[in-house]
Amino acid sequence: MDFIRRALNRCLHLLARFAPGAMTFRPFLHKLRGVTVSGRVFIGEEVYLENEHPECIEIHDGAQIALRTTMMAHFRGTGRIIVGEKAWIGTGCIIAASAGQTLTIGAGSLVAAGAVVTKDVPPLTYVGGVPAKPIAKMTIPMEVDTDLELFKQGLKPLDS
Repeated sequence: MDFIRRALNRCLHLLARFAPGAMTFRPFLHKLRGVTVSGRVFIGEEVYLENEHPECIEIHDGAQIALRTTMMAHFRGTGRIIVGEKAWIGTGCIIAASAGQTLTIGAGSLVAAGAVVTKDVPPLTYVGGVPAKPIAKMTIPMEVDTDLELFKQGLKPLDS
């Protein structure tokens, strides 16, 4: 039975990567796989969410995961990845948790496109780079309907 469940998860995962419905069908397919999806989330095309242990991924209400992001929650054992409420993960990011690690993308935080995240991201923090490092504090999360100019005005420099 384990083999059948694993094969079904991989088929659902493949369908979720390319199917339409970033806020409807894709999250539903990932839920069927075992990913914890709470509330309304956005999952872009070709997003790779932990194939072997989908139950190790948790995505909270208002979170957005952009095109071609990869989330891996196992390396020589399982870890966990928690994407907080209203967190925004840019295009082409790699989020990786090692064995025994719970990696949290904090509520309202933003991960810049192409970033590699291997450590927690504090709430309302803008991070980017390889490896991801804090760039600014945020006062306004990047939600689906957030005005870009208003968002930029809400960025605050980090205390040195």
